[in-house]
Amino acid sequence: MSTEPLGVPLAEGRGTIHFIGAGPGAADLLTLRAATMIAASPVCVYAGALVPPAVLAHCPDGVRLVDTQHLTLDEITAELVGASQRGDDVARLHSGDLSLYSAVTEQVRRLDQAGVPWTMTPGVPAYAAAAAALGRELTVPGVAQSIILTRHSRQATAMPPGEELAALAAHGTTLVLHLATQAIGELAPQLARHYGEHCPVAVVARASWPDELVLRGTLATIAPLVEDAELKRTATILVGPALAGTDADGACLSHLYSPQRDRRALGGPAPS
Repeated sequence: MSTEPLGVPLAEGRGTIHFIGAGPGAADLLTLRAATMIAASPVCVYAGALVPPAVLAHCPDGVRLVDTQHLTLDEITAELVGASQRGDDVARLHSGDLSLYSAVTEQVRRLDQAGVPWTMTPGVPAYAAAAAALGRELTVPGVAQSIILTRHSRQATAMPPGEELAALAAHGTTLVLHLATQAIGELAPQLARHYGEHCPVAVVARASWPDELVLRGTLATIAPLVEDAELKRTATILVGPALAGTDADGACLSHLYSPQRDRRALGGPAPS
């Protein structure tokens, strides 16, 4: 079975840009593949505000470190293309997982135009680390079987039509909000119209970092908790009845382990 990352074909004589999901923060939440690729890349391009020094400890001696937090897309592209032309592989680190709000799309478009090879390696997403910090499954049988991942758009790219928060909240399932902590005061009442003011909600800041902070409440109480904590750091908001765990109204046993389930279709032994 192949273990090669996904991407475009490698070009002889050119370095490859390895887009790597660096996980939520903890260095031991990197995948084995990610750690191996970071250790083998003579250049590492990362956002200093989101990727902690412990992750960079996987870099080889003599690595060229490029912090992107104050760079434009043009400047980042120049760094990536220049390294490739010198024959250097690059570990291009993005916090969390590449599939969520990573801005990888515009980077690989430019690399394709420049004829630069690239790969993608997934990482642990922040919302998964937040759920682990809470000790909660986000898909509780009989309560919620879907997860909606979205974000607040006030100071970011506008949301496409049909993805307004009210439309998403109307589903009543587990909702994960990114980039929304500073707007919790206005968002909580909007969500309460669909979930009810007693619906459980949690805010997890810097999940898996040494200074991780977890705030728990309801849609009626969470905003003052966030304000009192003076929380302005990277955080994930989770909303929905599944956060109540086994105490959630309607929670039931999963069919996965039910004695009534026919396991013969899975290749197991038939009942005697």
